[in-house]
Order: sequence, then C-alpha cells, then structure tokens
Amino acid sequence: MASHLEIFDQSGPRHLLTSFDWRNTFHRRSLAASLVQGVYILERDRQRGSHWHDARAPPWWERFRFQLIHALVDDNDSSYFGAVFKLQHAPPVFDQFGPPYPPRFVVAFRGTITGSLTRSDDTKLNIRCFFHKLQESSRFRAALEAVRNTVAVAGPANVWLAGHSLGASIAMLAGRNMAKSRFQLETYLFNPPFVSIPIESLVTAGIATAMNRGREDPGEDPFIALSEWSPYLFVNPSDPICCEYIGYFEHREKMEGMGAGRIERIATRYSIGSLVSGAMRRGSEPLHLLPTAYVTVNRSPSEDFKQAHGIHQWWQYHHQWQSKLYNFN
Repeated sequence: MASHLEIFDQSGPRHLLTSFDWRNTFHRRSLAASLVQGVYILERDRQRGSHWHDARAPPWWERFRFQLIHALVDDNDSSYFGAVFKLQHAPPVFDQFGPPYPPRFVVAFRGTITGSLTRSDDTKLNIRCFFHKLQESSRFRAALEAVRNTVAVAGPANVWLAGHSLGASIAMLAGRNMAKSRFQLETYLFNPPFVSIPIESLVTAGIATAMNRGREDPGEDPFIALSEWSPYLFVNPSDPICCEYIGYFEHREKMEGMGAGRIERIATRYSIGSLVSGAMRRGSEPLHLLPTAYVTVNRSPSEDFKQAHGIHQWWQYHHQWQSKLYNFN
C-alpha cells in the first residue's frame, strides 16, 4: 500500500498549480523536486507491480504539464533510477513574459530507496561516492548518455538536471561533465552527499597537494574549467549527509575575505578523504568540487534525520530559507 507521502494530492505542492511562475525560484525548485519525487515513486510502482490505473507516480509530473519520455533503467537490478521528462504545451497559467524560460526537458535522478529490492545496488553506489568512483558505475554512464542525448536534441539552454541524495551526486557529475564541454545546464541538487570530514580540518592536510597542483598548468585546473557553471544546491544543517557543504562554502569565502595566500585557498577545495583515497589523481576529482553554486539552506526545525534529508521539504512554503551565491574568484 502506498504511503500518503507518495500521493500528490496529499503531500505534493498543489498550491502551485494555479499560480505557477517560471520566474519564481521557489516555484522552479518545487517543480524540480516534484519530478525527482516522481522518479522515486516510478520505481516503487514498478516494485509493487502497479498498472496505469493504480500507479502513484504520474501526477508528480503530469500536474505540471510534463510527459514521461524515457525511464532510465539500471543494468544491474533493472530498477528505474532516473527519467527524462518533456514539457507539453503549457496552458495560459504557465505563460510568462521574459526570462527565465521553462525547460523543454528535465532529466531527474532518484536517491537511495531503503528496505527495497534496490537497496543493495544503491548502497554499493553510495560507497562508490565515498571513494569518488561513482563515475565508473554503469548507472552513471547510462545517466550521462541520457543527458548528452537530450542536450543534442534540445540544446543546453532547454535542459535541466535534478537529483536528490545519491541522485544529486549523479546529476552533479553529469552537470560537471557537460560544463567541461562548455554546456552549462541548469541543475538542482537536493541534499547531495558531502563525503569528507569537516572543512575546517583540511587546510593543513591539503597544503602539500595544493602546492603540487599549484605547479600544474592553470588551464588544467578543474576549478577554473567549471567556474562558469552555477548549480542550485539545497542543504539542511540537520542533515549530516549534506550539511558540510555549508562549512565548505563559508570557509572558502572566509579564506578569500582574509586575503589568504593562493596555496591556502587552493587547499580549501579538497578534503582529507580525497587525499587519502588518491582522488586528486587526474580523472578522479572529489565529488564535492564546486567552484560556484547558489546555496539554499533550510533553517526550519527538523524532527528527525528522515525529515532533514527528505525531498518533501523543498516544496514546503515557509520563511526560513537562506540563499546565497558563492562565486569562484
């Protein structure tokens, strides 16, 4: 039996359906989160053996006038881990004048589903995240292929990426790959894992690596190559999986503001976990490598970890959001 959290009319952002504004960042965020939730429920429907008449997933995209074009299937466990959605002809309530414009396509990725048939493979991928090896998985390769194909059809300005938790890691890696090819996609990352010890502890440990990188050709610095891409990052300070992003960006800004030397600033980009695992080797960058991001922090109280890490919080309306652009200098 489906949980009420899976039913759009009980837990979805119904309040946006009659007054959706593409220029409103909260509305855009709520839409992206809803499509990610749709991928979660698409997989749960598959596991339940649901048919079209009792499926819970479609309202999460159809209510926003999107159509499911392609479900992304994991080769290992045959689960749905992502989906490509296309915006249908919008009714007058969606019509807006001037940018930002709605996307033609959204590629969305779910996170881990615990206590299910997918738990084993999802857990293995989370371990890959920890060792910065997610890019070597068949799931990520399928995701990147879907993103590239969609961009080839519609162009980068018409494609969004979105993901939650493990799915945010997949979306982040896909977005970074596209950015290195000079395709900056609008990207929504909900509760992305930060697999590192606290940022304040890494400067000393990062000095040696920073010095080595400082002798490299600056044109090869991935921070510079990615600096034009500005994903939207959504984190909760009560969620230990993603909360270190807050310290990561705040500490980097502090180092810049104090006029810290070049080596010290470079060192703040990397984690001790990256150094230990050898992730600084070419082609194996730390997952949290983000030069620029619009960071939104949910400061509203969370009852427990499940709420702090959940996708539902990102379409709930309240006044305890703090948003800031952190730009690479």
